Amino acid sequence: MASTLDLTPRATARGVGSNAEVPPVITYTAAGSAFERATRPDYFGWLEHVRAAAGCTRPIRLAGQLLTVDPSTGRVLDQRDTDCMPDAAIYTACGNRRATVCPSCAQTYQRDAYQLLRAGLIGGKGVPETVAQHPAVFPTFTAPSFGPVHVRVVKRHTCQDRKRCDCRPEPCHARRDAGFCKHGRPAVCWARHEPDDQLLGQPLCLDCYDHDHQVVWNLFSGELWHRTKQAAERWLAKLARRRGIPRVEVVTAAGNTRKVPPVRLSHGKVAEFQARGAVHFHALVRLDGMHPTDAAAVVPPPAGFTTADLEDAIRHAVEQVAFATPGHPDRPEGWPIAWGEQVDIRPISLTGRGEVTDSMVAGYLAKYATKSTEVTGHRSIRLDADSIGDYADPDGDHTARLIDACWRIGRPTSTPVPLSQRPRDRRPTPGFVDPWACPNCGTHTRYPACPVCVATRQASLDAQPASKPTANPYARLRRWAHMLGFGGHFLTKARRYSVTFQLLRDTRVAFRRHEHQNDEQTGTLRAVDHLDDNTTLIVGTLTFAGVGWHSSGDALLANTAAAMARERRATGREELAHEHGTSSTTLPAA
Repeated sequence: MASTLDLTPRATARGVGSNAEVPPVITYTAAGSAFERATRPDYFGWLEHVRAAAGCTRPIRLAGQLLTVDPSTGRVLDQRDTDCMPDAAIYTACGNRRATVCPSCAQTYQRDAYQLLRAGLIGGKGVPETVAQHPAVFPTFTAPSFGPVHVRVVKRHTCQDRKRCDCRPEPCHARRDAGFCKHGRPAVCWARHEPDDQLLGQPLCLDCYDHDHQVVWNLFSGELWHRTKQAAERWLAKLARRRGIPRVEVVTAAGNTRKVPPVRLSHGKVAEFQARGAVHFHALVRLDGMHPTDAAAVVPPPAGFTTADLEDAIRHAVEQVAFATPGHPDRPEGWPIAWGEQVDIRPISLTGRGEVTDSMVAGYLAKYATKSTEVTGHRSIRLDADSIGDYADPDGDHTARLIDACWRIGRPTSTPVPLSQRPRDRRPTPGFVDPWACPNCGTHTRYPACPVCVATRQASLDAQPASKPTANPYARLRRWAHMLGFGGHFLTKARRYSVTFQLLRDTRVAFRRHEHQNDEQTGTLRAVDHLDDNTTLIVGTLTFAGVGWHSSGDALLANTAAAMARERRATGREELAHEHGTSSTTLPAA
């Protein structure tokens, strides 16, 4: 039977035949989607709308309404709904600090970290400028050896830039005899590894390497640093007593008077992963004095304390501090936790001349604050029972064995008591009872339980941590298996060392709100300058609407606009550095 369809379409029957005219589809590519967005009449309004999160890789979309309220009367002056905005959402940056996840947000975090760390050395941003006279050092604490790994050692550098070092290294593991480990693998390596060699950080023998000890050391490294700082402060207190410097009487928050040592340490610390998967710490340690009336004040230490005293205190603490972890079924005696042999302590020069300067160490630490485990070749989100099999392998490579050790050691080590056998708290019967007096507080009540004592107990419960302490100290290894056991923050600081990230963010918000005003700002811009008697409050009832851009074309346009803005700022900093005759890296980042 012959077909009744026309092979040639008629003018009135569009799309009937196989060779019908099809309108072009250009939105299936990133360039086509960007072209479609750029041809819309509201393109420039959309670009201004997403400017706050333009460079973000995965911005957060919020939906809801914004109410402008008069704080004096509570009257709603204006109401805006996100349905009337471009894309029916408000875009905000993700704020991720990791450069591999979001380079734009990581750059902002890095610049804030630079300002925060450098202010603790030279002052400014609320930190007194007298801190420039305090002794300060730049120590580096490394982990001990858990087995031989491939390394690149250069005993004498002749290059100008260590990042692009082309010096001839020493042999990796040279031995006179071609020895073998107990597993029959060679324990020698005569290779002179290049900086980008994939073997760097990999064990010579995976079976000889102590993966369990390394992940446990990563887990307890924060406690090791805490004890090291305490030991250094005790050493300095003993030194002050030997020199005849009296202790300082301070008044506590409760009104009591106690005597404390006349010196204390303030620090800013950054954790960095080595290629072998172990963390090591870079710190900026500053020596402060103690104010008798204001415990939060930053004052110089007593006369006579020098940078050499601070260096001796840290070296003494590193050699002294060591402890053993609690017992585990796999190792009842626990694992020893101590620092490695490579401890480097260098004094910091605040004059701009010297081997280690304030801007150099602040930039160095801020750079590593945006990194994570990517140096080991492993990048993943938090692992669970469904995804652990994709990364952990007891017979796999080095990283897979570390993750397997985290999951195995962090397993539950005790059997929970059944719910039917647990003791129950006494619950009073509802209703009133005969009047009685509480023997604890003397309250007369008709309730079965004293309302005053119940409120007191509840207040004490509210002050406790939200999560009850677990009996298994290794349970956190499973939570931080994707970080190879390290569960601490990558950048930490003492409360008195410098300002906070929140203050820097509030200052940035205040600056952006005033940057387009024609009136000149007088004085120093603070985070609370935008709060006055005539300020209106903006109350937002926003909910989470999603993550990421609507299309790859939107991401292309937003990221391109943000890159052009960053390039303009970089050009401006270079011109400003040229006028001042300095390097652009020493100028404060915008």
